[in-house]
Amino acid sequence: MSAPGDVPPQILDRLRPVCLGLPETYEEPAWVGVRWRIRQRTFAHVHTLDPDHPRARGKPLVVMTFRAPDDEVAAFASQGPPYFRADWGTNVVGITFSRRTDWVEVGELLTESYRIMAPKKLASRVSQPPG
Repeated sequence: MSAPGDVPPQILDRLRPVCLGLPETYEEPAWVGVRWRIRQRTFAHVHTLDPDHPRARGKPLVVMTFRAPDDEVAAFASQGPPYFRADWGTNVVGITFSRRTDWVEVGELLTESYRIMAPKKLASRVSQPPG
């Protein structure tokens, strides 16, 4: 079993090109897992939940939190899996990864999260997911 917070390389390989393709972003280790930032603001954070976490239901579960427009947060939360409302922040939503993950949609979510957190000048340079 992997250590808490370890993220499978195949998931990082899908997230990195999108996140690092956005203007002035960088990746860094977080307190657990990995996060992507624009300046000093985190727009995405991915990590693996321990099997004993209630959401994990007995097996490691990879989750990512991101920012969503205020008027969409409740809609994400009401959809249920793979989405969930994060336990912190007013506009933070989470998604769980599985074999059925729609990676195009994940790219769109990351891009929107970036637009929310980036300075307006940088956000205006991004119209669609990179790549």
